Amino acid sequence: MAWSLDARIPLVTVADAAGLATALGRGRPAAVLAEAPAVGVAAGGVPEGATGAVALESFEAVASAHAAACTCCAGRGPAAAALDRLFQARVRGKVSWFERVVALAETQAGREAIAQALTQDALTAARFRAG
Repeated sequence: MAWSLDARIPLVTVADAAGLATALGRGRPAAVLAEAPAVGVAAGGVPEGATGAVALESFEAVASAHAAACTCCAGRGPAAAALDRLFQARVRGKVSWFERVVALAETQAGREAIAQALTQDALTAARFRAG
């Protein structure tokens, strides 16, 4: 019998506030990664449906024809940088401990930015997994 342990933080992407509320209601403590500007943003910059999240971070979905960290851009994508900020806040105790991330990506560009971070950014791929 083969055992496999994946200690990376699972990340689930949802497309709207209803999906966000449903995903957050599923138990374990979660952080929210929101594409900015989120369509349904309540006072204080919190996306609708994000009640119950222990941490919140956002990113600007910027369309790029380049791979993450290409030699001409030499930077990390906005979703990867936002996930890095969430991870750093978690390990430094600046936010409550979370066991999963729910990403609110209302546009195709936002979903692609998250997918690109998970597949092409080595640091993000080492910390997070689709799930």
